[in-house]
Amino acid sequence: MSMYQARLPQLDGSVFLGYFGMETDLIFNRGVDLPGFASYPLLETVDGRGTLRGYCSDLVDLAREVGAGVVLESPTWVANRDRGAALGYDAERLHQLNRAGMDLIREVRDDNADVEIVLSCSVGPRHDAYNPESYMSVAQAEGYHTEQISSVADTGLDMIGAYTLAYPDEAAGIALAARDASLPAVVGFTVETDGRLPSGHSLEEAIGFVDTATDNVVAYYLINCAHPDHFDNVLEDAPWIHRLRGVIANASRCSHEELDNSEVLDEGDPVELGELIGGIRARFPHIGVVGGCCGTDMRHMTEIARNAHAVRP
Repeated sequence: MSMYQARLPQLDGSVFLGYFGMETDLIFNRGVDLPGFASYPLLETVDGRGTLRGYCSDLVDLAREVGAGVVLESPTWVANRDRGAALGYDAERLHQLNRAGMDLIREVRDDNADVEIVLSCSVGPRHDAYNPESYMSVAQAEGYHTEQISSVADTGLDMIGAYTLAYPDEAAGIALAARDASLPAVVGFTVETDGRLPSGHSLEEAIGFVDTATDNVVAYYLINCAHPDHFDNVLEDAPWIHRLRGVIANASRCSHEELDNSEVLDEGDPVELGELIGGIRARFPHIGVVGGCCGTDMRHMTEIARNAHAVRP
């Protein structure tokens, strides 16, 4: 076990909940406008911070109910230079908001000392996760994402969570930037309906590439922003599967292209989604970080938490 793995309690086999579905819930169910799919602008107002804190508190309350831990994400998934500039944010303001996001989740942890909470700075791709405008090299990605990661390196966080990544080079660059900041990195790949990354890599190929490029610095990998039907058939009892420790699933079976073009939210079936994730954990009990991504809300999270927690490794 590397020093980075040893620092993360979610690797001990227990269930930890993660929730990445806030933005779609805000947009489609609550009518909140989020240009660029960015939630960090909510940090600029009292009401906005209250909304973000409410999502965190709901997740922690659910974890307390089922006896699970929480990987609590900052609302900073698209708070990087290019995507911030498109919304009118300069580097200094992004620096301030990245830190404000960490302050918010740290306050939630301080107020809930009875639940084991891991603080994660959420880092997303430079470009569209489903259709990258261009592909960076590992070195380019490391240089690019260092700016955001260095903004929060001294805020008391536990890890960098790099999510919804479409190709392995960017994932490796983020992992190296996290290493340079002496922080564990968790990498989440998104997959298409065929179980492959948008770049065409299989999960096994992508994980192998990143581990080779970074000397195995990534603490663990997860899949996010895909329905279990899109990847369940590629999960196999092979060496690479033991590097995969999390599933944060979409509610909908729609493809990424269909989701991008949809004007209504496909909320799927919360009960079925919970059963599917519980089934994955039953087959691979080392997969303990579970939760919901696009299209999910606390109904889905409740079913996921109960089904996953019912499986004992």
